[in-house]
Amino acid sequence: MAAAAAFFGRVGAYAYFVGDFVVAVRRHGVPWRLVLQEAYSIGVRSLPILLIIAGFVGTNLALQGYFAFKPLGGSRLVGMFVSLAGVRELAPIIAAAMVAAKAGTEMASQIGVMRIREQIDALEVMAVNPMAWIIAPRLVGIMLVLPALTVISTFMMVGAGLLVSVVQLGVPGEIFLELASQGISAPDFLYGQVKALIFGLIICTVSCYFGFTCERGPEGVGKATNQAVVTSAVICVVLNYFLSEVFYGGAH
Repeated sequence: MAAAAAFFGRVGAYAYFVGDFVVAVRRHGVPWRLVLQEAYSIGVRSLPILLIIAGFVGTNLALQGYFAFKPLGGSRLVGMFVSLAGVRELAPIIAAAMVAAKAGTEMASQIGVMRIREQIDALEVMAVNPMAWIIAPRLVGIMLVLPALTVISTFMMVGAGLLVSVVQLGVPGEIFLELASQGISAPDFLYGQVKALIFGLIICTVSCYFGFTCERGPEGVGKATNQAVVTSAVICVVLNYFLSEVFYGGAH
C-alpha cells in the first residue's frame, strides 16, 4: 500500500508540475533565442551514437529476417521485414531511447545542479519564471529534433539492412528495395513522427521534473538523473505499445 501511495503521489506531483509549466508558458512565453541552442545540444550531440545503434539494429534485422524466412522460401522478404520493423516500431523507440539516455540525463543533471546551487531560486528573485526559462526551450528543441532523428534512424536501419542483405546474404538490392517500399506506406512515416513528438514531450517533462525536484547534494543529482532516464524509457516503451495499438490495431 505504501508503495502504491508513493507511486500515485509521484504521478500526481508530475501532473501538477506539468500544469504549472503550461501556465508559466502561457503567461511568460518561450525564450526563442535559446531554442536553437537546445536543439543543437539535444540533436547533434545525440546523432553519432544514434547512427551507430540504428546501423547495427538494421544489420540484425536483416540477418534475423533472412534466416527466419529462408526455411519458408521467403528469404527475399527480408527487405519488407526490415522496413516494417524499422519504420513502424524500432526507429521511433530507439531514437527516443538514445535521446533519453543522452539529452535526458543532461537535462536532469543540469537542472538538478541549478537546484542545489539555488540558481533556480535566483531566477525567481529576478522575476524570471524558471519553468518558462529552463523547460520551454528544451521542450521546443527536443520536439524539433526528435522527429528528424527518427527519420535519420529509419534510413540508417534500412540502409544497413540493405548493405548486409546484398553483401553478405546475396539478396539482390533491387528486390530488397522493391519489397521494402511495398511493406510501408506514407501513414507509417506519419505515425512515426507522431510517436517521436509524444516521446519527446515525455522525455523532456519527466527529465525536467526530476531535475526540479532533485534532493540536496551530489547523491541527489545522481539519483534524479537515474530516475529520469529509467522513468522516461519505461513510459516511452509502454506508450509505444498503446500508440501502435491505436495506429495499427484495427488493421486487417
